Amino acid sequence: MSADTDADALADVPPMRADARRNREQILRAAREVFADQGPDAPLDEIARRAGVGIATLYRRFPHRDDLHRGVAIEVLTALVEAGSRAAAEEDDAQLALRRFMHAALDLKIGSVMPALLGRFTAAEILDGVPGDVVDPIDALLLRAQAQGLIRLDVVFGDITMMIMRLSRPLPGGGRFADDDALAHRQLDVYIDGLRPTGSPRPTTPLGGPAVDAAAFKRLRQRVIDDACAARDAREARAARSEARADDSAQSDAD
Repeated sequence: MSADTDADALADVPPMRADARRNREQILRAAREVFADQGPDAPLDEIARRAGVGIATLYRRFPHRDDLHRGVAIEVLTALVEAGSRAAAEEDDAQLALRRFMHAALDLKIGSVMPALLGRFTAAEILDGVPGDVVDPIDALLLRAQAQGLIRLDVVFGDITMMIMRLSRPLPGGGRFADDDALAHRQLDVYIDGLRPTGSPRPTTPLGGPAVDAAAFKRLRQRVIDDACAARDAREARAARSEARADDSAQSDAD
C-alpha cells in the first residue's frame, strides 16, 4: 500500500469521540496501576472497576488482553517522551528540568509496569507507536546540567533512568501501603540532591512524603509480611476450591 493510500485510509477514519477517548484513557491508567500491583494477568474486571467503566466498554476498546498490554506500554512510553519534552522546553535550569522529568517518570510506575509486560510484544510493536525516543533529550539535559556545574561530571544517563526504575518497583511480596508513592518521591529527592557536585550548597527545601523512622519501618515490615501471608492463604483457598469442584465433577461423571 502506498503512502498516499495510507493517508486516504486514515482520512476516512472518524476521530474518536470525547467520551470514548476519555474511557480509553481511564482504562489505560487503571490498567497501568493494576498491572503494577498484580501483574499483566490481573483480572480485567478489576481494571474496568478502577476505570469506572463496564467490562463491555473495556472489551470494545481492547478486544484482547494483548491489545491492552500494548496499549499500556505505548501510553507509558508516550507519556514519558512528553514529560521529557515539557521539562526541557519549560525549565531554563537543566537540573530542575531533570528533577521534574524524574518525578513525572516515577508517577508512571515505569519500573513495575514495563518489566511486567516484557515478552508480550516486540520492540517494533511498541516503539513504532511512540512519538519519539526519550533517551536523547534526557541525555542532552544531563550534559547541559553538567556544563552548568549543577550535576557531578561522573553521572551518566543510566544513573537517571535506572534509579527511577528501582524506585518505582513495588515492595517485596507485592505489599503496598497508602503512602508508598509519596515515600518514593521523597527518596527520589534524596537521590537527586546526591547528584550535586562536591561543594555545592546544601539543599534548603524540606523533604516531602512520609518520614519512615525505625518504629514506622517495623510496623511497615509487619504489614508487608501479613499481606503476603494473606495473599498466599487466598491463593491456597482458591486452589482448594478449584480442586474440590474438579473432584465433584469427576464423581458426577462416574455416577
